[in-house]
Amino acid sequence: MPSKKQPIFPSEKKLLADFGERLRLARLRREISAETLAERASISRMTLYRAEKGSPAVALGTYLRILAALHLQDDINLLAQDDRLGRKLQDLELPKRREAK
Repeated sequence: MPSKKQPIFPSEKKLLADFGERLRLARLRREISAETLAERASISRMTLYRAEKGSPAVALGTYLRILAALHLQDDINLLAQDDRLGRKLQDLELPKRREAK
């Protein structure tokens, strides 16, 4: 039985599209053809096309292989690196002082 397709919000679509465009521009700056990059990343040309378009169906592992083929794999460490909101929420849970009686 096929899994139910999860909805994706417009802001998420834009993030993926922008990421795909950055991948495409990185490939073009390096003067690497789509066929060559797909081969180096061990993916099909169609999968590379979908990644460069920001398709949510492309797996994170595939994006990582593309980054590695472009020598940008260390950029994956920048994802969710600074969790400001999480730290603020954690600080709110600090032990509270006991009230004086």
